[in-house]
Amino acid sequence: MSILTPDDFTAAAKRIAPYVGETPIVAMSPTGLGLKAENLHPIGAFKLRGAFNAILSLTNEERARGVVAHSSGNHAQGVAYAAKVLGVKASVVMPDNGSQMKAEATRSWGAEVVLVPVAQRSSKCQEIAKAHGYAVIEPYDARAILAGTGTIGLEILRQAPHVKYVCVPISGGGLLGGVAAAIGQANPNVKVIGVEPELASDAYQSFKAGRIVALPATETGRTIADGLRVSQVGDIPWEHISRFVHDMVLVSEEEIRDAVRKIAAEAHLVAEPSGAVSVAGALKLKLPPNETVCVVSGGNLDLASYAKILAG
Repeated sequence: MSILTPDDFTAAAKRIAPYVGETPIVAMSPTGLGLKAENLHPIGAFKLRGAFNAILSLTNEERARGVVAHSSGNHAQGVAYAAKVLGVKASVVMPDNGSQMKAEATRSWGAEVVLVPVAQRSSKCQEIAKAHGYAVIEPYDARAILAGTGTIGLEILRQAPHVKYVCVPISGGGLLGGVAAAIGQANPNVKVIGVEPELASDAYQSFKAGRIVALPATETGRTIADGLRVSQVGDIPWEHISRFVHDMVLVSEEEIRDAVRKIAAEAHLVAEPSGAVSVAGALKLKLPPNETVCVVSGGNLDLASYAKILAG
């Protein structure tokens, strides 16, 4: 399997530039950590980068037929939003026990939402693709997705040339793999660190074992970080993670909640638990704040859940 090259990331950046705005690095005060605020995108998450790159990489004929994706939420919104902007028909398969807020947001961008039991998401997606001739936009295990997410890494290096550590949430690996490969090839002196909940530690275990380790959905489903409940890292992300990621760290549920509260208090940003794990990891490792950037991957959670976390 070939590794994405610097040219792949610069091409993706150029491809999505007309549609995806650059996000700022916001400083936490007084902690000092820099937050790459991917929660400030129109859909509230980084996922539109990969979605735009993937859809724009299709042929005109493929786009004319439509696209389909499966997701618990943020990828769903990313595909729905990109498809709407590009005038492409989209269908998204989502778990019937997932966030109703994310399902409604996906519908609001014009996509058809198909609800199924969580274990049937992938198979239903393939069924719809076959029935209608839709192109499948994978959530993380695809080169176009990694190339799109890698643009975050390019922006970080440009915005924070002094950076020495970049902390990134890890789920299926599309975000971490892309960011790590982009940064690792542009400036190998920067250490990219993956952060994962203790209750969904498949990527951490994989990293330590040197091979992909899968966990049952019943285990990973326990974490409050609903966007990080994937049972195993994708094959394509794993090739990039195993080569370019310096280390991984696990964080507890309370450390994640503390990070959500700290981001709100010190950076005035809304971070969902999945997006706040990067900050939890940096704080746990006691990384030098003025040399560290944490990717806040998303800020999509319902107000009741957010209020409960903030209340402690």
